[in-house]
Amino acid sequence: MWRVRIIARKTLKTFIEKLQGSRDQKAVKSALESWFHEVRHAAWKSPPDVTRNYGNASIVGKDRVVFNIKGNDYRLVVAVDYQRQTVFIKWLGTHAAYDKINVATVKYGD
Repeated sequence: MWRVRIIARKTLKTFIEKLQGSRDQKAVKSALESWFHEVRHAAWKSPPDVTRNYGNASIVGKDRVVFNIKGNDYRLVVAVDYQRQTVFIKWLGTHAAYDKINVATVKYGD
């Protein structure tokens, strides 16, 4: 069984905590937990493997992938090291905030 390393799950938990009291929190939490568990067991060797599993994922450059979360209300940007089977969370936010970032260069905390 594959075990993809995701760095850092805490980013997802912190984002969910910030949504406390919002009507989206429960749905976003469910969507991010599903994403996390599915990706942990993925066997991605290249970008086409990602889009085979996630038809709505956008490949940006050689390692960046953008996932739609909660019906595209939120976006999750990750960098994938296919060789080392590691996914680095780079950014997570609303679709509106996503439109203001540079996906190719954004880093966690930007």
